[in-house]
Amino acid sequence: MSITVKAERREIFGKNASRRIRRNDMIPAILYGKNEASVPLTLKKKDIFEILKSETGENTVFKVSFDTETKNIMIKELQSDPVTDEILHADLIQIAMDEAIRVSVPVIAVGEAVGVKGEGGFVDFHTRELDIECFPKDIPEHVEIDITELHLNQSFRVGDVVIPEEVKLLSDPSAILIIIEAPAKEEEIVVEEEEEEVIAEEEEPEVIKKEKAEVKEGKKEEEEKTEEKEKKKENEEKKE
Repeated sequence: MSITVKAERREIFGKNASRRIRRNDMIPAILYGKNEASVPLTLKKKDIFEILKSETGENTVFKVSFDTETKNIMIKELQSDPVTDEILHADLIQIAMDEAIRVSVPVIAVGEAVGVKGEGGFVDFHTRELDIECFPKDIPEHVEIDITELHLNQSFRVGDVVIPEEVKLLSDPSAILIIIEAPAKEEEIVVEEEEEEVIAEEEEPEVIKKEKAEVKEGKKEEEEKTEEKEKKKENEEKKE
């Protein structure tokens, strides 16, 4: 799918200017080019959403037109509000279609592992992305790995991934993508809980420990006084 985004060169700057741009459903952006000066732009928010919702997401190569120019672009970085997730700013990078680029693509597991289906284990993802290098037109939407034959404690490593010839794998081949973990035994859980209790007791502040000791000592004294009274009463009854 080819996407063309119409942008405008940005002439106003600063926090207040950026707020006004966002209030108009636009996003301030900077376009970085190889051996070219960066260009401040404004883009429609809905156009960025359309790109992010596409099959290739942030790895989508699209066209940006402004003034009399049209360039092949990718999203380099998006800055978002940590509370509302609103996109605050976009960094864009110009792409040469005849030059290889480095990107990260998502990993998707297919099939149901033997270790899950018949041995009671569960799938533990160590990483969900792969670093690759290829021409922009060859960027895959994702990389699929078949985990059907994995038993308990067996893993799928980067070196086991099968990728197209036009794609170069950059991630460490020994790195684990997925491992089939065995569920924790009940005895292990009990031991862990006991250890946590011991640690919690050891970490009690000295003030609390002192208060507990004083309460314990007070109870002991009270018991001794009660016992002494009972003996005295018994002796008086015998005399009568």
